[in-house]
Amino acid sequence: MQRNSAKLATPEGDPLLWVGVNYWSRTGGPLMWRNYDAAVVDEELRTMRDHGITITRSFLYWPDFMPEENTLDPVMLERYDDFLERHAALGMHTIPTFLVGHMSGQNWDPAWRGGRDVFGDASFVAQQEWYVRETTARWKDHPAIAGWLLTNEVPIYADWPSRGIGTLDSDEVTAWAKTLTGAVRSAGATQPVSIGDGAWGVETSGADNGFRIRDLAELVDFHGPHVYRMETDVVRQHLGAAFVCELLDIGGKPVIMEEFGLTSDFVSEENAAHYYRQVLHSTLLAGATGWMPWNNTDYDALENQEPYSHHPFEMHFGITDCEGRPKEQLREVKRFTDVLRRTDAARLSRPATRVALVVSSFLEKMYPFTQPDDRTSILTNTRQAYVAAREADLGVGVAREADGLPSDCALYLLPSAKQLTAPGWTRLRALAEGGATVYASYFLGEHMNQRGTWWPKLDETFGVRKKLRYGLADPIEDDELRMVFQSDFGGIEAGEELVFPVAGTANSRSYLPVEPDGAEVLATDSHGRPALLRRRTGTGALVLCTYPVEHMAAVSPGVNPEPTWRLYAALAAEAGAVPEVSVADPRVMTGRMEHEDGRSFVWFISQHDEPLTAEPVLTGGGALKDLDGAGLDAVELPPYGVIVAEMTP
Repeated sequence: MQRNSAKLATPEGDPLLWVGVNYWSRTGGPLMWRNYDAAVVDEELRTMRDHGITITRSFLYWPDFMPEENTLDPVMLERYDDFLERHAALGMHTIPTFLVGHMSGQNWDPAWRGGRDVFGDASFVAQQEWYVRETTARWKDHPAIAGWLLTNEVPIYADWPSRGIGTLDSDEVTAWAKTLTGAVRSAGATQPVSIGDGAWGVETSGADNGFRIRDLAELVDFHGPHVYRMETDVVRQHLGAAFVCELLDIGGKPVIMEEFGLTSDFVSEENAAHYYRQVLHSTLLAGATGWMPWNNTDYDALENQEPYSHHPFEMHFGITDCEGRPKEQLREVKRFTDVLRRTDAARLSRPATRVALVVSSFLEKMYPFTQPDDRTSILTNTRQAYVAAREADLGVGVAREADGLPSDCALYLLPSAKQLTAPGWTRLRALAEGGATVYASYFLGEHMNQRGTWWPKLDETFGVRKKLRYGLADPIEDDELRMVFQSDFGGIEAGEELVFPVAGTANSRSYLPVEPDGAEVLATDSHGRPALLRRRTGTGALVLCTYPVEHMAAVSPGVNPEPTWRLYAALAAEAGAVPEVSVADPRVMTGRMEHEDGRSFVWFISQHDEPLTAEPVLTGGGALKDLDGAGLDAVELPPYGVIVAEMTP
C-alpha cells in the first residue's frame, strides 16, 4: 500500500518542503498594518531566517485592506508591497491569507458586511471574489509570493457558536470555494492555493462543518491542517497531529501543517520544546511536507488590544518573546531544519506498507439514522489504534472504507469498530481468503441506539457461536482485562499474560460472549472465556478480539504504552509484515524514510520523560550509522528525544 508523501514543487519542478511560520509583527498583531514598522519587520524576518524558517504565512486584515465595497486601501497595499520586498531581500517567501475575519478568539467584520451570509449571499460572495482577484493580480508576479490561502479558519467566522458543525451547507461552501479559487486563477496566479479552513472536515473530525475535504480536494493544491489538541495521554498528544496527517491522504495532495503550536502560558519552555520536537518529526513520518507554527512572536505590549485583552494566553504563542528573542520552540525548529538538510528530506518519501489501519466509512458518510456519537467513536478508537501500531513500529497506512480497501496488504486492522458496511465486510472476508490476516475487535458503541453487532455473518466470519441476548449488553465487570495466551502467537508465548485497562460507558464497556465453532482460541480472559480467536480461511486468517481493547485505552487517561502494541506486533509477525527496523521498548517509536537515490533513514522517537537506550533490531540485516557516519549499535535518547540514523545494506 502506497502512503502519501506528496510535495509541492519549485517552478523548475524540484520537490519542495515549506518550513515557515504564521506571522503578525509584534507592533500590532492583527492591527500591524496600521502600526507598520519596517525596521521591526526586518528584524523579525531575519530572526526567523537565521533559524531555518524561509516562509511566512501573512494576513490581509480584511477590515483594513477593504474598508468599503469595491475599495482597497492604498496605504495598506503599499505597506504590504514593502513587506514583500523585505522578504525578497532576505531570500524569503510569504503566503498571503485574504479573508481574515477570525483570529485568535475574535471575529472582525468589514464595516460594510451588513450581516450578509458568508457563503450564500451572492452580493457578499461577489465582494469576496473581487477582493481576492484584485489583490492577487497586484502581487501574483512578485518573487516573494509562495502561495495563497483564501481564509483563516472561516468556519469559526461564519458561525462561531457551532464552528459550522451542522449549520453550514456543504454545497454552498464548495461553490464558494470554487468561486474564490477561481478568482486566484483568473487573476493569472500560478502559485499553489488552499482554503485555510483548518482541514476540520468530517473526514478528519467526524463532525460535518460543511468543509468536506473530499469535495475541496479537487480545488486546492494542498491540505492545511490546524491542530491544537488537548489530551489526557502524552503519547496520544504527541501523535495527534500525525494522525490527522494520515487521515488527510485524500486526493494525493501534499499535507502542510498550516498551524500548530502552543502558548507559553500553558506549558514550561522545556515541555514546549518537547512538544514541538514530537510534532515536527512525527508529522514528517506521517506524510507532512510543510510546517508553519503559530506564531512568530509574543504580544505583551498589546494587552489592551483585542483579542489579547480577553484571551490573554493568546499573547504568548510566539516562538520568540515580545522583544524578539528566540524561545526554545524556535531553536527546536532550527534543529529540525538541520535534520531536513542533512537527510535531503525534500527527496525522501515514505516506503509502502503492508499494514492497513481500516477507517470505517461511517466516519464521513452521512448514512441515514445513525448517531453523531458513532463517528466520534470511530475517530477516537482509530486514533488510539494508530498509537498502538506506532508503538509496535508498524508503518501503517490509513485505508478508508469509503475509497475501497486496498488489496496489497498482509494485515488489516479494524479496531473497536461498531459499524462497517455489508460490502466492506464481504471485502475483508475475501482479503482473508486470499492470504491476508484481518483483525477486528468487538465494540457495541457508546450509546443505546441499535446497540448490537453491525457485523453481518459474525459467526460464520470468525468461526464462533455468539451468545448474545437481544437488547442487553454483556458488561465487563473486572477492573482490568487479563488476556492469557493458550498457544504461541507471533512472539507472544503460551502462558504469557497481557493486562489491558478496562473503561467505557455502560454500553461500550462490554465484551462479546462466544463459543468457538471452527476457530482456535488463542487467548482467554481471567474467567476462561475466549478473548482472542483465529479462524483460518483460504490462505489467510480472520482474528477476533472479543473485547474493545482500543476503545478502552482511548478513553483511559495516561494509559500509553498499553499492551495493544504487543497484540499488533504479534499480528504483524503472523501475517508476515514484520517491520524492517524495530525496538523492543514501546516507549521508542521507529519510522523509516527512503531517499530517491536509494539511501534509507530511520527515526527513533522517545516517548519517555527520562533518558533511555534503545537497541534496534534490523530484520533484513544491515547496519545503522549516525548522520556523521559513525556506527550505531545502540541509540541513546534524551527525554522525548529524536535520533535519526542512516540504514546501510
